[in-house]
Amino acid sequence: MRQLLTEIFAEAGDFETGTARNADEALAQLSAFQPDVVTLDIHMPGMDGLACLDRIMVERPTPVVMLSSLTEAGADETLEALALGAVDFIPKPRGPLSIEIEGIAATLVAKVREAASARIPRSARLTERVRRRAAATRLAGGSAAPIRPSMPRQAATAIPPRRRPAHLPSHEKAEALSGIEAVLVGVSTGGPSALDALLGPLPADFPWPIVIAQHMPSSFTGPLARRLDRGCAIAVEEVRQPRPLRPGTAYIGRGDADLIFSRRDGVPQILAAPMRADRLWHPSADRLVESARALFPPRALVAVLMTGMGHDGAEAMAALHRDGGHVLAQDEASSVVWGMPGALVAAGGADLVLPLEDLAAQLLAWAQG
Repeated sequence: MRQLLTEIFAEAGDFETGTARNADEALAQLSAFQPDVVTLDIHMPGMDGLACLDRIMVERPTPVVMLSSLTEAGADETLEALALGAVDFIPKPRGPLSIEIEGIAATLVAKVREAASARIPRSARLTERVRRRAAATRLAGGSAAPIRPSMPRQAATAIPPRRRPAHLPSHEKAEALSGIEAVLVGVSTGGPSALDALLGPLPADFPWPIVIAQHMPSSFTGPLARRLDRGCAIAVEEVRQPRPLRPGTAYIGRGDADLIFSRRDGVPQILAAPMRADRLWHPSADRLVESARALFPPRALVAVLMTGMGHDGAEAMAALHRDGGHVLAQDEASSVVWGMPGALVAAGGADLVLPLEDLAAQLLAWAQG
């Protein structure tokens, strides 16, 4: 695998690569080689990939792309890696490496390029980093005085989402917001942690259903939904069969399919539909918004576009905004990759551009406004 990955990056022409046989070698190269990106397998001899990732994020925070098995166990491990700070993941080939590696080569190179410019929050794992530096200083015989790291202003002044002042709509918009039918969310790279931040603060009686297009393989979306459901007051479900819309429920589209709205006996429902070849990413945020617009008037919809590579969702949400829908975009500073929300902002398609930690508060303000 190391040989094949090295060949893929060599063929791309603008990468300098190093390899490590195990976690100890990888950690040693953090300072010696100083990589811009690390590709990391979960299963390695000795220290496993999750423990290695944990050390990387504490010792020298670096964008990491995980190589992941397309199994449910592999999905749980990968979601844990994303929670620990990995930027993204790519599925490992299931069959003969030398044959199937070509099938992931283009995606691997694209994701590593994006990861090179990904943002790792300066406050991530800050406590562990300070403790490790203080311990190293003591062992070296230096001062044991506490180290005072430079804190980003946003992290130092953070207010819990329900207490943070929110942007209230005009009277006309407030009346329109009273008739909301659904919240539509598009998200990709950095999505699991972003969804946790979006859904976690919402109360169980949140009045609107939330429908989410998260770019992921089908073996990952079920574990993601279960993981979020355990940590949220609202219910979180993966959509495999048609489901009626219920307030206080978040619906995550099954991977390797698209998520669309329809009516059955006059009742709105959400269902997984076969992928359309004219869409690059799946579940498609653009197609989700378009199908919602076929069922509901624009003013009955709220849309949120969050961190992710590419531009999925930007065109459809910008059109929704122009026609009177309510649209939020995650800001650049809090996005792992500002591709999708950045494209929406460039198109002038957002009512508000907010940090990740403010999005839930804004939804609550609109719901209660």
